[in-house]
Amino acid sequence: MSGYANWVALRTIVTKEVLRFSRIWIQTILPPVITMGLYFIIFGGLIGSRIGEMEGIRYMDFIVPGLIMMAVITNAYSNVVSSFYSAKFQRHLEEMLVSPVPNYLIILGFVAGGVCRGLAVGVAVTLISMIFSPLAIHNLAVTLSVVVLTATLFALAGLINGVFARSFDDISIVPTFILTPLTYLGGVFYSITLLPEFWQGASMLNPILYMVNAFRYGFLGVADIGLATSYAIIIGFVLVLYGVALFLLNKGVGIRN
Repeated sequence: MSGYANWVALRTIVTKEVLRFSRIWIQTILPPVITMGLYFIIFGGLIGSRIGEMEGIRYMDFIVPGLIMMAVITNAYSNVVSSFYSAKFQRHLEEMLVSPVPNYLIILGFVAGGVCRGLAVGVAVTLISMIFSPLAIHNLAVTLSVVVLTATLFALAGLINGVFARSFDDISIVPTFILTPLTYLGGVFYSITLLPEFWQGASMLNPILYMVNAFRYGFLGVADIGLATSYAIIIGFVLVLYGVALFLLNKGVGIRN
């Protein structure tokens, strides 16, 4: 395929993915915004007023970046896993795979759709957070780059989950038993410096901790973990998951059988 044909193919897939979730925004955008609004009221407003400060920062301001990132992660993941599995279930994924469209463009198209939904929810949650906390961004470049990389990472993870899923139940197993616990234990609501030494070490094995901390640095200028370490881990995971996704599509795993 020529470069222009590749561009048309990518644009078509991305447009389809964006229209898929934007047409039903009441089901895809609004629920996480309401959920995060409740987190702001309960944890930031009611409980946070008793906690006081975390690392010298008002508790409400401290949890805002983590809650935004949590919304981005879950929505980027769920968008791609549900869309990719639906394409398998409805048998129109085969039409893309037998077309001249390269597999890497198919991956980029699905991932771009997941990133768009993650960012759309992230922007909506940020707007809601401004009711409770003044918007202050310490480093805009870090904030934007970390949120895009993180959304890309979990969109790729969602695609891999969609490849292996054999039923609609399978697409909820990973979010329920792996993604949600890792997110809650990823430093969204607390600083790992509050944990005993053993649990601090155990927390370092959680990749979401690095994303939340880097994103918090972009907002507030404070983090428990060095920025270079966080970027290295996030980019490393993106490259590995992209390689795995491309390998699975090239081999037809979960599709040909």
